[in-house]
Amino acid sequence: MTLPPVPLSGPRFQTDPAALYREMRRDHGPVVPVLLDGGVPAWLVLGYRELHQLAGDPVLFTRDSRLWNQKDALPEDWPLLPIILRRIPLGDPPTPEQMRERSAISNHAIDGVGLIGLRSLTERFADELIDEVCGAGHADLISDYAVQLPLRVTAVLCGFDAEDGPGLVTALTALMDGQEGANDALAHLIGTTTELLTKRRTRPADDMVSRMLARGERFSDRELVETVLEIVVAGHQSTADWIGNSLRLMLTDERFAASLFGGRSSVAEAMNEVLWEDTPLQNWPGRWASRDTHLGDRHIRAGDLLILGLQGANHDPLVRTPGLVRTSGNSAHFSFSHGEHRCPFRAQEMAEVIAGTAIEVLLDRLPDIDLAVPQEELTRRPSAWLRGLTSLPVAFTSTPPLLRGP
Repeated sequence: MTLPPVPLSGPRFQTDPAALYREMRRDHGPVVPVLLDGGVPAWLVLGYRELHQLAGDPVLFTRDSRLWNQKDALPEDWPLLPIILRRIPLGDPPTPEQMRERSAISNHAIDGVGLIGLRSLTERFADELIDEVCGAGHADLISDYAVQLPLRVTAVLCGFDAEDGPGLVTALTALMDGQEGANDALAHLIGTTTELLTKRRTRPADDMVSRMLARGERFSDRELVETVLEIVVAGHQSTADWIGNSLRLMLTDERFAASLFGGRSSVAEAMNEVLWEDTPLQNWPGRWASRDTHLGDRHIRAGDLLILGLQGANHDPLVRTPGLVRTSGNSAHFSFSHGEHRCPFRAQEMAEVIAGTAIEVLLDRLPDIDLAVPQEELTRRPSAWLRGLTSLPVAFTSTPPLLRGP
């Protein structure tokens, strides 16, 4: 009996996605037929071997969305369009050559970021955020800290004004969750980024947008806006969720209790375990089959959409012993994807610096921090794409602010 496709939505992506992926693999195998919002069909690739094949063959499984055999049936306000197409203003899709050129100027902009300066910048913003809550004796580490910090850092690196930060946080969260309001959030992001491009054309500075403009003379404003926002989107929410998920693990798992009392050796271990067990980027589009083919015993038609099931592949029993938790020193996960379009190495380094520094500064400043609610009350955002907490309430001993300057 052929089982129906699985909706890629619903509360189980919040409550117990690991069990859901196991059931999908049991019932459908490593390549699962799924339905996106509105009944749009796609394939979710959960097998480690199959995902390696998918991400490693950019000719057969291309990022060229012009091939999509469902695109003409989609409403213009479909909330998943920004996520699936990964094009922010949603204009004409770029050709593969244009995508390579845009990746080149994006990488040029990112490569200009120094990691030592990045750590100092992250420490400064982390201290400022902690100063705002340290006297109260309680805080929500998601809304007060993890969601705020990566964007404040990334905004400065791009060249945004500090006052743009709160609006960018709100808009990015709505966009990445793919919920109602995603298109309004998209309009805000486009407008703010367009204003930044205009400013930097007349007043260049030592930031990523200025470096893009110096190399991107042949690109239109729309293409540059897309490129800037790809960096912001990729670097913000996934890093925020990496911080939040790592802090949750350290506050609820006794194996990491020593880190809450002055030790730091297990911060990196906790962060690596999160990438295996609770990775922020759970599922990610998109690849399109350039011709009819087979993957994991499934017949894939030309133009079919395939989604990278990063977390499902991390739990594939063919490469992971069931019940094995310790992942220290093992970085063979798919959390940064794989192949030609994986997360650039410098961008991965930047995320590691921001997330690791955020956790270390927090533990230094608030060494007796403790979870303020039962672990069972912690909830996740309603997203099948990114896995992060809605809140992480904590309590600690009140302390005076560290920073006293203007």
